[in-house]
Amino acid sequence: MSEAATPAPRTRSGRTPHGRRRVRSSLALAAMGLFGEQGFEATTVDQIAEAAGVGRRTFFRYFRSKEDVVFPGHDERLAEVVELLAAADPAADPLAVLGRTAEVVLEMYLAEPEVSLKRFELTREVSALRDKEIASIDRYQRVFARYLRGRYAGEPGGDLRAAVVASAVVAAHNHVLRQWLKSGGELEAKALLREALQQVTVAMSGQWGRDDSAVDAGESVVVGVVRTAAPAGVVLKHLEEALRDIR
Repeated sequence: MSEAATPAPRTRSGRTPHGRRRVRSSLALAAMGLFGEQGFEATTVDQIAEAAGVGRRTFFRYFRSKEDVVFPGHDERLAEVVELLAAADPAADPLAVLGRTAEVVLEMYLAEPEVSLKRFELTREVSALRDKEIASIDRYQRVFARYLRGRYAGEPGGDLRAAVVASAVVAAHNHVLRQWLKSGGELEAKALLREALQQVTVAMSGQWGRDDSAVDAGESVVVGVVRTAAPAGVVLKHLEEALRDIR
């Protein structure tokens, strides 16, 4: 008589990265479904865990509170962003580095469209969640600014430039994300983000902090003064004469 085959041990879904993402996503979807049905304040952690088919301890293994369940994976993604910026080529264009990093953040939302769309609805209705979302955005902005301060160190106005550029990149990302969410996830968000970041690059490509009072000796400045009541042709003639005199 042959021995009965011993069944292979089952791997718990939370033991692998994919399994953890699946559990986290199921908890988030269960929570947001309940929030929509009975309201955020009226929903308990126990109800969320039961709806997701897990225990209360499993819930707290993934989230600290029911507010956190609305933003699954944000802490992990922020840590990933920090690592990406730390590992970036120090010779690479800093705006290009931030652009690629902003795409990584966007992909977090695109990877779980159902969660992202439900969260968008909830954050417009629940002020506590809206405040948490703003705080989350601020964390990314501070990480971006810290990276840029290192890249612009020693440049005139480097700290200010870092703050402005970081804000511009985050604003471009959020604008595209909001458009994608409003479309119900239909827009090509990645292409839109690249276009938005290109606009940021163009806007930031001027001479930062240039002191216009320190004009090269060979460079001339013309100031034309005419009566405001003068016809446009007269104004143009005066300007043409002034420019011709300095050539």
